[in-house]
Amino acid sequence: MSLEVTLPRKVRRVVSLVPSITEAVAATAPDLLIGATTWCTHPPDLDVERVRGTKNPDVRRIVELAPDVVLLNKEENRELDHQRLRKAGIAVWVTVIEDVDSALRSLARLFTAALDLPVPPWLTTATERLGGGVPEPVARAVVCVWRDPWMVVGSNNFATDLLRRIGVENVYANHDGRYPQMPLEDIKTSGADLVVLPDEPYEFTTEDGPEEFPGRARLVSGRSLTWYGPSLVDARDTLSRQLGLVPEA
Repeated sequence: MSLEVTLPRKVRRVVSLVPSITEAVAATAPDLLIGATTWCTHPPDLDVERVRGTKNPDVRRIVELAPDVVLLNKEENRELDHQRLRKAGIAVWVTVIEDVDSALRSLARLFTAALDLPVPPWLTTATERLGGGVPEPVARAVVCVWRDPWMVVGSNNFATDLLRRIGVENVYANHDGRYPQMPLEDIKTSGADLVVLPDEPYEFTTEDGPEEFPGRARLVSGRSLTWYGPSLVDARDTLSRQLGLVPEA
């Protein structure tokens, strides 16, 4: 996806096809949002037109909404939809997120360069809490994102780096793939202290997933683990608690 984009002098109408960014804009300048995907579940009371999903957006309807800019992410959205929007004359802002620092920088640039807004207070707080040095690991983990087939978090992605910042080393952090398919037996014998089971994209629950990893399974919030928006403010505390690194309050 091309990262060059020409925007109007004043952006007043925004469609977001990225749940994290939808929440970020809604928490900062809600009047700008006119459209979002069905996967944009936060804030829960978001009242904008839904334009289908991240991988199958209704491009025709988006064009009809006449947004000043559509917000995409290189990983979550398709190059095909990016091309269709650009061909229709719609300005598209594409984020590229591979770790915590790139997420924080990208969000700051989105607000200041694309939307002509100051850096929001929640982003300043998140930067203070998650920036800086990385602690020594206190646990090794596998992060599962799907089952049947089992898939795990690999290299060069946000979740791996976020876990590093709370002292958890991803066993597959150096794998060639970003989300490799992994035999269940390999996961079980990986040497991980913890097997992290988020509630998205696959919805692991108390009855679905932990039975494979007795004593090591930890159910966590997928939003806290993989979203880069206002959830970053509390991500460290939430994940540390859910992973059992600190006592429950």
